[in-house]
Amino acid sequence: MKIISIINQKGGVGKTTTVINLASALSQLGKKILVIDLDPQGNATTGLGLSNTERSDQTIYGILNGSMPVANVIKKTKFENLELISSNVDLSGLEVETAGDNDRAFILKSKLTAYLNDSRALYDYILIDCPPSLSLLTVMALVSSNSLLVPLQTEFFALEGLTQLMKTIDRIKINLNPDLEIQGILLTMYDRRNKLSSQVEQEARDYFKDKVYRTVIPRNVRLSEAPSHGVPVLIYDKSCPGSKSYYNFTDEFIVQEKQIGSAA
Repeated sequence: MKIISIINQKGGVGKTTTVINLASALSQLGKKILVIDLDPQGNATTGLGLSNTERSDQTIYGILNGSMPVANVIKKTKFENLELISSNVDLSGLEVETAGDNDRAFILKSKLTAYLNDSRALYDYILIDCPPSLSLLTVMALVSSNSLLVPLQTEFFALEGLTQLMKTIDRIKINLNPDLEIQGILLTMYDRRNKLSSQVEQEARDYFKDKVYRTVIPRNVRLSEAPSHGVPVLIYDKSCPGSKSYYNFTDEFIVQEKQIGSAA
């Protein structure tokens, strides 16, 4: 079982879209997936067809503030093999509420570890949708994860933001989670008519080499429409360019996982 955070401190780069569509594609292949929505906006929650306005103790906030065990908060989605720990806006108060706790960076990790050790829940992957900031919630995700997947928008300031994220990851590796690895970088919102997209792609590939997935996710109206229907684009319109790209990305992800497994 592997815990992967989907992370980028910039908003609007396709984090949540990547979480719900990777989760959907993997679950269609028979993998058992748990998505943890760690963003107070709760977009992964609504994007998988659940409400982000329910009682706070029934969300990730209830787990992190100690009022509810993990097992009581996991919800089934309408998609086979895919479960969710939902989020809502109350999560944004956690940073202030835990200010006096020296071990607060480890709260999520300890709750998850206890649950996975005690239960018979067998997940292939736990995917964490991080908030668009380098906040306590993001640090909690980094501490809990085996690896990171970074969606990178092919726009001008994208690489600048990425260097900041790399510094944070290095600090976490030194102080809190030495085994943390970058699984890969996924180029999103790619526009083939736009010269800038190919320039950012080239720079990313030159710098990060084979960490950048070959698949790129194009700008696609269907990708934007799907969340309002509470389903991944792979179910909303499986033949659109966005869906095809996420299926290709998932294939690449699985090949990479097999290579990591055989090298271990």
